[in-house]
Amino acid sequence: MQADYVIVGAGSAGCAMAYRLSEAGRSVIVIEHGGTDAGPLIQMPAALSYPMNMKRYDWGYMTEPEPHLGGRRLVAPRGKVIGGSSSINGMVYVRGHARDFDHWRDSGAEGWGYADVLPYYKRMESWDDGGHGGDPAWRGTDGPLHVSRGPRKNPLFHAFVEAGRQAGYPVTADYNGQQQEGFGAFEQTVHKGRRWSAANAYLKPALRRETCTLVRGLAEKIVIKDGRATGVQLRRGGKSEVIEARAEVILAASAFNSPKLLMLSGIGPAAHLAEHGIEVVADRAGVGQNLQDHLEMYIQYASKLPVTLYKHWNIVSKALIGAQWLFTKTGLGASNNFESCAFIRSQAGVEYPDIQYHFLPIAVRYDGQAAAEGHGFQAHTGPMRSGSRGAVTLRSSDPAEAPKILFNYMSLESDWEDFRRCIRLTREIFQQAAFAPYVKHEILPGMAAQTDDELDDVIRAHAESAYHPCGTCKMGRREDPMAVVDPECRVIGVEGLRVADSSIFPRITNGNLNGPSVMTGEKASDHILGRAPLAAANEAPWIHPDWQRQQR
Repeated sequence: MQADYVIVGAGSAGCAMAYRLSEAGRSVIVIEHGGTDAGPLIQMPAALSYPMNMKRYDWGYMTEPEPHLGGRRLVAPRGKVIGGSSSINGMVYVRGHARDFDHWRDSGAEGWGYADVLPYYKRMESWDDGGHGGDPAWRGTDGPLHVSRGPRKNPLFHAFVEAGRQAGYPVTADYNGQQQEGFGAFEQTVHKGRRWSAANAYLKPALRRETCTLVRGLAEKIVIKDGRATGVQLRRGGKSEVIEARAEVILAASAFNSPKLLMLSGIGPAAHLAEHGIEVVADRAGVGQNLQDHLEMYIQYASKLPVTLYKHWNIVSKALIGAQWLFTKTGLGASNNFESCAFIRSQAGVEYPDIQYHFLPIAVRYDGQAAAEGHGFQAHTGPMRSGSRGAVTLRSSDPAEAPKILFNYMSLESDWEDFRRCIRLTREIFQQAAFAPYVKHEILPGMAAQTDDELDDVIRAHAESAYHPCGTCKMGRREDPMAVVDPECRVIGVEGLRVADSSIFPRITNGNLNGPSVMTGEKASDHILGRAPLAAANEAPWIHPDWQRQQR
């Protein structure tokens, strides 16, 4: 088998590239280890906690014992299914803050500033705010990726935004538009009541073209001849075979599997490759390094009033919601139920938001465990720009073996200061008058935890990954010894090979990573096709006018 381009990974970026490259008339083979996304567990938005916890759809990775979190091993899900993690994620859509991309540009990813990436966000979006306000001039209306807002029928969604306003924070009509900072409506990749994954948006339309083919199997390594990538060694049906790329091989296999595949192919830190008996093709110290994530906690409250989603936390109600969704694609099953959010700055002197809130009108964990208290609600929150860095390394030279993942969470004193501040600011929001009818008492951290040491104990025991891994194949200048790809996503030191997924992010963006990952696939497509990038945008983002002296 051969094609012009072989893409490894049918995830957020891979699907976008398959669509754009095949649209341009190039032949594309997409390799995906996982299977079909058919069925209500993936397609029904409210069922999101199921696929994330199923071996069928998830690679099942765990971190190494995290030294600063009491030696806990955290789950590190990545989608093993068409659509990749966009088929098992929470469907939250955040572009990231303008300054995130300006930081990318200034750190060596030239051509990836906000003015450069905004046109790609517009190209990829079909945005529908449901007539609830927003910034139409900043948004796209005819792209493959549908973005919508939840119905926000539960009174708690409005209480959360009103509490933010009462606490002195701005309210924003569109955090993906001009002004991210503030409280407002959350956006989701849901279309007509269905999860609008990268598979639904991009891959399925691409596969209807003769130029695009999907191949199932485990990518074992990139075949490199005389310094050039010529194909991918694939294992399927118990045998290894090579799929040849006439033009280029493109890795879009996740922040865990993209660096793993590079290292298995001889591209990475030479000493580490030698430990595993792998011949060095290109000594790139940055491969697998610079691993980042968002760590978060669920700040949970018991509710005085039975208005939360807990009333549906029983087999009969779940069956009725499922049936309504199955036949009409409406009702509670048609939303991820993250319908209000906030982005705030932790203190004066921080230029743009460094704390995010996902508000949920039930007290429940990602693994589907409801709080024992019954009726409750929660805000997921944590610092957005931790300075801690981890690494993805090889466990062995066996492609079937999981990589070693160590995020090294909370390794800096500043992380602890930021997290404590985050919890205290959150408590203040829930103490506003808007929540007086609802707040019964705090479940987590619990009001007994007040001092720095007490809060640190709770963080150590309860902080969880927000599942936003990135950074392990950093994009930067060719002369940067830690850069893995250049600003056109070309792997430095090997011809005919690119990486385009969240692994190339120089620094984690503000918010959830699905949107920036799809954008990366969109923009990389133009680089791969040798096209001039879309014309830079002129829009200027809103920054708090007195950010140096005021926290809100």
